Amino acid sequence: MKKIILIFSIIFSIFISAQTATEIIDKNIENSGGLTNWKLLNTVQIQGRVTLGVNDEYPIKIYQQRPNLSKTAMVVGGKETPVEGYDGKNGYAMNYAQNKLQQYNDYIPENFDNDFIDWENKGFEAKFLGKEKINDQLYFKVELTKNVNKTIYYFDVRNYMLFREIKKDEILTYSDYKKVGQLLMPYRIESSSPKKDSDYVMTINKIEVNKELPKNTFKF
Repeated sequence: MKKIILIFSIIFSIFISAQTATEIIDKNIENSGGLTNWKLLNTVQIQGRVTLGVNDEYPIKIYQQRPNLSKTAMVVGGKETPVEGYDGKNGYAMNYAQNKLQQYNDYIPENFDNDFIDWENKGFEAKFLGKEKINDQLYFKVELTKNVNKTIYYFDVRNYMLFREIKKDEILTYSDYKKVGQLLMPYRIESSSPKKDSDYVMTINKIEVNKELPKNTFKF
């Protein structure tokens, strides 16, 4: 009898965790603009500045287009210099040792949509890890797992907006959300890593969505 009760308790706890994680993710999508509006998003253009270390600051532009096209460029003297991206076939990243853009055939592009959109169809498993306090603010803690890859997300308990994302080699912190069309997007992103050699702060000045991009935008 005790074994049966234990088994049902485990099943019930797993069910509750999955339901709670699903509800948190659904609420985040709803409060940040709604599933329909996120799926109608086709292009994103971002202008801002990236701060590396204490004083190294660079203007940047980021272009993204569904399904996975991307380009990040530094703006120097009014001229855009690509430093990373994906053209639909190959990936590119700046080789700073040789000071030139290098092509990578095995480059794995990021999805245009975030992992929350249709996360179940993408093969993720979601688990609610409870609540955690950071700097006197309480956050929901949700883990998404796919194969051996795990990412932990922190959502503000007040409005369900994403606050922090912890990956294997990087921690991303999001803040200063503003409305862009029908969507809420962060205008400040901080990145930190265990080695501290690639930490940065991105301050965004302008985001434009669903504007037609020139055909050569993702030409490297």
